[in-house]
Amino acid sequence: MNREEYNSFCKGLRATTHVVQWGNADVWKVGGKVFGVCGWNDGKDAFTFKASEIAYEVLHDQPGIRPAPYLASRGMKWLQVYGKPGLSDDALKEHLIMSYDMVVAKLTKKLRAELGL
Repeated sequence: MNREEYNSFCKGLRATTHVVQWGNADVWKVGGKVFGVCGWNDGKDAFTFKASEIAYEVLHDQPGIRPAPYLASRGMKWLQVYGKPGLSDDALKEHLIMSYDMVVAKLTKKLRAELGL
């Protein structure tokens, strides 16, 4: 997956917003909360997402995947796909959807209703 494909996929999820911040990173949010980030890693795309406890434990030391810089160091369960083999495009999309779903689940009922979620 490249940055354009990543942005297109995230844009297709309901009620998302996009901002460019943190050194030209594409940051995707739902209800004002981050669920995915695409930034640079030595000139290459790196994809960051919130992970479940199980996904974090299984994936955090796999080749091409690491605890997300800054976020994971603060005790949060975020992963970054930064190199090969990393994740397939389909697996990355599944993890982005899970990240999105985890963020949506923590939004207030009122906000979810306002966003049509």
